[in-house]
Amino acid sequence: MSGAGVERRVCWRSLPEVVGEIAGPVRSFPSYRGQRNFPGWYWSATLGRRVGFESWVERDHLVALDFDPAVVGVVSQPFRLLWVGEDGRPRRHTPDFLVHREDGGILVLDSRPLDLIAERDRTAFAATARACETVGWDYAVWDRVDAVVAANHRWLAGYRHPRCFDAQVAARLLRVFEQPGPLMDGAESAGDPLGTLPVLYNLLWRRWLVADLSVVLSHRTLVRVAPKVASLSEVASLSDELLSAGDR
Repeated sequence: MSGAGVERRVCWRSLPEVVGEIAGPVRSFPSYRGQRNFPGWYWSATLGRRVGFESWVERDHLVALDFDPAVVGVVSQPFRLLWVGEDGRPRRHTPDFLVHREDGGILVLDSRPLDLIAERDRTAFAATARACETVGWDYAVWDRVDAVVAANHRWLAGYRHPRCFDAQVAARLLRVFEQPGPLMDGAESAGDPLGTLPVLYNLLWRRWLVADLSVVLSHRTLVRVAPKVASLSEVASLSDELLSAGDR
């Protein structure tokens, strides 16, 4: 689906030529009484706009993609793949996400708990994998995100918006965590935790600060400055970028 809401049918091998035009889902996200899945919208810090999801599994994958600095774009339900099955009947499949990577690569992604994949799903996933291979794209089926990692991602995502960033507080926090230390101790060293904690979590989301997110995030979590933050002089330029994004 293009940004103008126009749906086109193209030969699969021609799709890479127009992949940049895919900007929205090819189907809606219905909500009704008794529904077993939980659709919704997620505001992506990477894109500065909302992206739809059809289940909480998809939501957790969407948050993980938003957290990944190598991801520069995501479209949910991006296209329908049409093909003829071995029985001669027409088949179709709509992947869950089209992911644009910083290196220019494309990942087509389906979100499905592995224990819930039926035979019909396997057939659709195999057809999608073959199609992606022919155009040089990656394809994957993601299982549920680890429960602890997903919870940590969701917590940090609560502070992903640029309004949670303050350049002066960020500079103090980066100085404090040049030497790794407990999360709350560092927050208190940088000022009043009511003011420093939101910025600290924003820096963790932005990966200027890093911590082991495979264990539950707590006041004892060991936090340190990310290797990519070579000097405090980077804070000024990066803060300008964040603050300008918040004005959109």
